[in-house]
Amino acid sequence: MPSEAELRQEMVEIMVALEARGLNRGTSGNLAVRMGADMLVTPSGVTPARLSAGQMVRVRPDGTTDPGALKPSSEWRMHRGLLDRRPEANAVVHCHSRHATILACAGKEIPPLHYMVAVGGGASIPLAPYATFGSEELAEAVATALDGRSAALMANHGQVVVARSLRAALAIAEEVEEQAAVYWGTLAIGGPTLLDAAEMDRILERFGTYGQKR
Repeated sequence: MPSEAELRQEMVEIMVALEARGLNRGTSGNLAVRMGADMLVTPSGVTPARLSAGQMVRVRPDGTTDPGALKPSSEWRMHRGLLDRRPEANAVVHCHSRHATILACAGKEIPPLHYMVAVGGGASIPLAPYATFGSEELAEAVATALDGRSAALMANHGQVVVARSLRAALAIAEEVEEQAAVYWGTLAIGGPTLLDAAEMDRILERFGTYGQKR
């Protein structure tokens, strides 16, 4: 496992990458990474350009932080809930990428229009129902939508990904945004032609051995 110092620095790098790739803007979006029983969370209201490794907030299972620490992201409850429910996952990426957010604000999940939709762990990328940001209700809604999945949209909000590492979560978030953009584009010209359930089952089976697993 990476050291705490390495995890803190990687969180800075991922936040910078999210902005550079157009998946976030300003102070939107946040990250969390597992660190034993605790987690590290990005601080609230700090832009990537001003972010440093030392500003990451260590949050204990009871929600307490170290004396003098910055205020953690308002979504720390969502991150805590996801890491508690998903022992195989070590990282959470939440961002407000443009096309995923457009679909989320329109109340649309991403259907099986392309085989890469399976990057989210299912035949579609589901939509978690709306709840106020930072609330326990939102944390519960997102955890339920992500049950058995790696990615979900958040109604009137954005997207969220759980994965084995921050870099894996970043890659999934980027692909979710691409699939959201493709779906948005097809809606402008009459809608997509969807893959059927049997084909998505075959695709998901192949995804079990797709790419590098280390």
